[in-house]
Formats: sequence, structure tokens, C-alpha cells
Amino acid sequence: MVDRLIDRELVGGEFRRQESRFRDWVGIDPRSGAQSEFAVQARRYHLYVSLACPWCHRTVILRELAGLQEALPISYLAPFRDERGWAFTGASFTVPGENGAEDLTGAYVDELHGWEFMSEAYRASDPGFAGRITVPVLWDTHSERIVNNESSDIIRMLYAPDSLGALGPAGGLDLYPQALSAEIDQINERVYSTVNNGVYRAGFARLQGAYELAFGLLFDSFDWLEELLGERRYLAGERITEADWRLFPTLARFDEVYNLHFRCNRRRVVDYQNLWGYARELHQWPGVARTVAIDQIKEHYYTTHDELNPKRIIPVGPAYDWWEPHGRG
Repeated sequence: MVDRLIDRELVGGEFRRQESRFRDWVGIDPRSGAQSEFAVQARRYHLYVSLACPWCHRTVILRELAGLQEALPISYLAPFRDERGWAFTGASFTVPGENGAEDLTGAYVDELHGWEFMSEAYRASDPGFAGRITVPVLWDTHSERIVNNESSDIIRMLYAPDSLGALGPAGGLDLYPQALSAEIDQINERVYSTVNNGVYRAGFARLQGAYELAFGLLFDSFDWLEELLGERRYLAGERITEADWRLFPTLARFDEVYNLHFRCNRRRVVDYQNLWGYARELHQWPGVARTVAIDQIKEHYYTTHDELNPKRIIPVGPAYDWWEPHGRG
């Protein structure tokens, strides 16, 4: 099953995530400052995601916040994944929105190609690809290949005014202001290494020492985040930035999944006054709640990793009130 795929990313009992294979850019590539071969055009690109996946979740949030629902079509993959990879099963789903707001409804269907598995996109783009099939995937309908499968790149394209962000009603979001860029980069680096990916390093560790190292770094960072959020409203100060939306999907999953399933059990997010208030504030941000598919999240983790949960029993709780006033201004 999928545990055999994880084995490819284990080195000395420690989980090391594979590098993303596709790293092309839409619009002005910030790495070169030049226009890429992929022009900014409405409905030219297609986003493939699973709402269960935290790396996808950040892209779905940014697509919502940037107002790209019409300009960037999307297809959803089912939460259960076996050795064949992410699949389109045809089943429908609903994710409740905030009180009185529109729910997110859809189906696990590839409207673009009628594919059954995400692996078909990888074979079409690189017939020799031998790595693990991952999402999100940004697909180009003109060249019929994957543009990018690295979530940190994709989210930046979704809000950047010289990339896909230009197609939204606001013409892009200022989530990476130059004056804060160095601090955002530092925060992103620590959060990715010890929190976003840190929970996986703990959960998939095969040796006690590797697990304890990841566990310690994770909760050191939680303590750091708790202190930081006691001094400022958001991670980089008094304005929300890319760094906040990179952290939130992990917080949204932590108590429901990582605390138990990945043995990250020193504390829960609800045990941190500032971090829990901050997580609720981001959840209550307009449009975000309808991207938090908690049923899909729990189904994915508790049924996909047979090594960690061979009976595939999905815990019923906990049941927190994410709509409780967050008290953060």
C-alpha cells in the first residue's frame, strides 16, 4: 500500500520528502525576472487538488482569497490514496461554509481529461517519471503538461500581480511585501522544516531517535509561535502574509490528526492560548472555512496509512468550536 511509497523517502529511519519535479512559472518568474513561456491567461491553467492534503489546502485558500474561482478551474481528488496514487472516484462531496455562507460542493472528477488517476498527468508530462505522485498540480491546457507541482510556488503565483493573481478582481494580493520579505522567508523556513513537514518527520519516522528529534523541534516551534503571537497579531507583524496561510493548514489538521495519528502528543493546538485564537481567526477569514474539509482530512490520514492505522477506524472527535470569538482584534 501507500506505506511502500513512503519507504522511498526514508533515510536512516528519518523521513525526507522528495523534491518537486516540476518548477516552471506562469508570468514573470521571480527567480530570473523574465517572462516565462507560460503567459498569464484566464482559464488556460487547471488546478488539481485534494482537500485532504495540507499542501493542496494552502493553494485552495489562496485561490479563494485571490478571487480566481472563474479564471482558474479546479478538479478535486478523493481523500483515500493507495499504491496507484491520488484518484478520481466520481463521488460527490460537500464542505460546509461559515454560518449562512455558501457551501463548497463538488465531485472527485477530472472535468478536463476524464482521468482516473493523477498519475496520468505525470506520465503525460514526463513518461520516465518514477517518483511518488503528489498534489497540488498546476496544469497547462496549451502545452498539455504540468507547469508546477510545488505548493510554495503555486501559492505565490496565485496571489502575485505579475502572475495568476492578476486575473483576480483585486489584480493580486500583497502577501509578500518587500519590507517583510526577509522575515517571511525566515519564518517560512522554520515553519516548513519543523511544523508543516515536521509532523510528517515524526509520524513516518522508523527509529526512536528520528521521531524524538522531529517531536522536539516541532514543539519548540510551537512554543516559539505561541510567544510570537502573544506579541503580534500575525506571524510577520500586524498584517497577514503568505507565512500565515502556509502555517494554517497544519494547525487545522493538528488536533484532529497529527496529535494522535502521528504521535505529536505533547500538547494540542487548543492548549496554546495565542496559537488557538490565531487559528480560529484564520479559519473565520471570509471564504476559508469552506476549504477546511475535515471529513476528507480524517478519511485520508486514518485510511491511507495502514502501517499507522491498520484497522482504518476513523476517530469521531474531537469537536471544537472554530466559530468561538478569537479575541484577536
